[in-house]
Amino acid sequence: MEIIVADNASTDGSLAFLNEHYPDIRQIVLPENFGFAGGYNAALKEVQSDYYVLLNSDVEVTPGWLEPMVALMESDATIAACQPRLRMYSDKNMFEYAGAAGGYLDSLGYPFARGRVFDYCEEDTDQYIDSRAVAWASGAALMIRPDVYHRCGGLDPNFFAHQEEIDLCWRIQSAGYKIYVCPASIVYHVGGGTLPKGNERKVYLNFRNNLIMLSKNLPLSALWWKLPVRFVLDWISAWKSLAEGERRYFVAIARAHCSVIKWMLGSKKGSLFPEKRRNPSAGWYKGSIVYHHFVKGRKKFSEIFSA
Repeated sequence: MEIIVADNASTDGSLAFLNEHYPDIRQIVLPENFGFAGGYNAALKEVQSDYYVLLNSDVEVTPGWLEPMVALMESDATIAACQPRLRMYSDKNMFEYAGAAGGYLDSLGYPFARGRVFDYCEEDTDQYIDSRAVAWASGAALMIRPDVYHRCGGLDPNFFAHQEEIDLCWRIQSAGYKIYVCPASIVYHVGGGTLPKGNERKVYLNFRNNLIMLSKNLPLSALWWKLPVRFVLDWISAWKSLAEGERRYFVAIARAHCSVIKWMLGSKKGSLFPEKRRNPSAGWYKGSIVYHHFVKGRKKFSEIFSA
């Protein structure tokens, strides 16, 4: 195992700290901030390994966390990527937002996870300990085969940050591979270490990237009606937020929609498209979590899947 720190043009003294305290750790210093997606793409071009692990800077790992994931990947060559179980750093009995126990997508493209539906995170009582195929694995702690990563084009730099790993996992499944969660491995994630929850840019990137992801990956037979529905639901959320005094949230969604329209009209440079558009082979929920969560009041993953 080799630890490598890729520095995305930080200005907080990170490199000076590493040079003083961990001079033996290899550094890949990037000339500018390419974002989560572009930064990893640039750094991984310089790394040779049997497996990559994309690990956020706000993650605390546990002893022996890598071995179960390596064993899982070694057991099946069609598993291209996997994630550990993600718990909160601040409350280590709770699932963490960024991936919990494996990522899913509903019929309208809303991401959720075993242990997390929208902003509701469950307590981890070992209710989701089976290793299974999922729609997406969290980029906070993502193990992935290098050949598949590069063959599928890596992370889409147009996303900059947020949901780029979901887009990559979708493209990987379209190429015939599987994405898994490995609950035997556990890490703790702070979350929002770079862009905190509620940040206007974070809201903008999440709404913009989710719609671009759907436009890139959904079969055209589904995209023609699902995308307008998503625009309507987004605006319901925007107007609700404005009524509650959250003007920045409203503006962020409006900006996101403008960016998506501009992207669709031709500003697609840097975007990666799958060879074939299809729904994920696993972790695809045919219902609506918006309906179950906000109308029916179901908060837990198990409540939705038992409905």
